[in-house]
Amino acid sequence: MLDNTAERGTATQAAADERIAADAALLSEQLRVLRDRVFPPASQKTLRTFSSGEAARLIGVSDGYLRQLSIAGDGPQPETGPGGRRYYSLADINALRHHLAEQARAKGHLAKARSYVKWRDPAREHLQVIAVTNFKGGSGKTTTSAHLAQYLALAGYRVLAVDLDPQASLSALFGYQPELDLSGNDTLYGAIRYDAERRPLSQIIRKTYFDGLDLVPGNLELHEFEHTTPRMLAERQAGTGADEFFFARIQAALATVAGDYDVVVIDCPPQLGFLTLSALCAATSVIVTVHPQMLDVASMSQFLFMTADLLSVVRAAGGTLNFDFLRYLVTRYEPNDGPQTQIVGFLRSQFGERVLTAPMVKSTAISDAGLTKQTLYEVGRDSFTRSTYDRAMEALTAVNAEIEGLILEAWGRGEGGNA
Repeated sequence: MLDNTAERGTATQAAADERIAADAALLSEQLRVLRDRVFPPASQKTLRTFSSGEAARLIGVSDGYLRQLSIAGDGPQPETGPGGRRYYSLADINALRHHLAEQARAKGHLAKARSYVKWRDPAREHLQVIAVTNFKGGSGKTTTSAHLAQYLALAGYRVLAVDLDPQASLSALFGYQPELDLSGNDTLYGAIRYDAERRPLSQIIRKTYFDGLDLVPGNLELHEFEHTTPRMLAERQAGTGADEFFFARIQAALATVAGDYDVVVIDCPPQLGFLTLSALCAATSVIVTVHPQMLDVASMSQFLFMTADLLSVVRAAGGTLNFDFLRYLVTRYEPNDGPQTQIVGFLRSQFGERVLTAPMVKSTAISDAGLTKQTLYEVGRDSFTRSTYDRAMEALTAVNAEIEGLILEAWGRGEGGNA
């Protein structure tokens, strides 16, 4: 009788494995079909062009001035549509930024040149590495990371987005389907692993359809770091392991490409493992996303206790943990929800200015854009009710401009930005 039960259990387990594998294959194929339909003909995402008014706002000039440049043939020229309307790609916008900066420098207007091209001065301004993290899923972490990275790219910074979550949601937003588009050793794990298969990070980084925004994609192989690190720690204790501590590996990998970027945005996994700890040790700044529900706030309390305990061990082992800023970002906020408003007030009373002034407001516009694996910065205003789009864009811009201001302050430039 016992043997028969064991046999039935084995058969059931095998059948369950096969069923789950079949479901995974079916879902993957349907996602591929969806991508082919949404992003024809190459099944790859592209960024829309921007109207002259949008381009002027991004650059920080008037639409009239941009028109004059176009008429005079001064600088990069836009695409012209019906009725003589001008449309600019992000590459066109960035080329215009550099053109205007060169003109300003030639006239001795260095501050004006810096307002067009915001790249950091490597001699005075360090690479800004922002870890976006939370212990609990569903807090808007990936949405925050994607919109922040894209906002900074639209503002003219050189940005590297790093998907450190094995679920690869950030990679999906940038058009990658891990099981189809990645083979092996294509994630950050390839640059931080302990064996001879370790690769330079520069070989893993991929260009995106956002000019000035590159991506280190993620997939399930990131889990390997969680499995191999304990073994390496044991070997190190025995005197046979790698010389470099696990918590320094992401920092060391990013240092090899620091000259190519101004800001790195890391989307951390929703658990406190070796990957998250290593990301926090590499970070110069941290954004903790908080959904204003009491259970989420209670979960965050445990996350902070655990993080503090583990980071204290890292610091005792020689890790450097000096953040330029640590901020809590309220996400998926509904202003008309009384209990949420009370919780936000509670958070502000406890943490003061460490809670970002602007919350990330819950919006159907962001959710609807996500149906086609897009962000609000990728879709046009005509895709939504204007009031819905404008409210969501205003909230997004307020959050990201506040974070940009903190970056500039860390660099000694003061506050603000004009994206």
